[in-house]
Amino acid sequence: MTMAVAVAAQDEHDMDQQRERMVERQIERRGIENPRVLQALREVKRHLFVPPDEVSEAYEDHPLPIGHGQTISQPYIVALMTESIDPRASDRVLEIGTGSGYQAAVLSKVVKSVYSIEIVEALGRDAAQRLASLGYRNVEVRIGDGYKGWPEKGPVDGIIVTAAAPFVPTPLIEQLKPGAKMVIPVDAGILHQNLLLVEKQADGTTKSRVVLRVRFVPLTGPGVREGVPGRK
Repeated sequence: MTMAVAVAAQDEHDMDQQRERMVERQIERRGIENPRVLQALREVKRHLFVPPDEVSEAYEDHPLPIGHGQTISQPYIVALMTESIDPRASDRVLEIGTGSGYQAAVLSKVVKSVYSIEIVEALGRDAAQRLASLGYRNVEVRIGDGYKGWPEKGPVDGIIVTAAAPFVPTPLIEQLKPGAKMVIPVDAGILHQNLLLVEKQADGTTKSRVVLRVRFVPLTGPGVREGVPGRK
């Protein structure tokens, strides 16, 4: 074994240990119980989804910048959002806001198919290449306006939105199966956002509850502007 290979192996071992500590201290201790979600957090190498100068912080309990004014969510929030939609192995899940691809990678470990939309073209293309190179074959990435969802893939068994909307987008509700759940951060006054868990009822109506206060980058795109209630 060469010196370079030995150093790389040690670095990888250190990352594995950091990831295990992350799951134990940040995820399990804060109440995440779904065993498949916990295992996904143990398996997905978050340090491969952050910029090189952020690798040392990859397993800390906070979001990190990934360029273009966007961030990768803190590990606990990723775990909470994933668990909140009650994922099953046979599910098809829509993600709004691919970012670097980390949330999609975690989802891919617990559901059958992941459809992810990213409005920032450079981020979306990088994420698609990263996911493919790391072997995440059940994730499909599309460049587009997340507000409008991905009608061709609907109805889906769950939706995770990783950017804050001013209200719950109607097109996303329409693309949920009856009984399915969506987790989405929604504006709740100046400088405040609530993480909502929205469940679609059999008659097409929804019921929702606040999970906790959060802070996400805003959902952008023409769909948000056009969909503002009362706006023509």
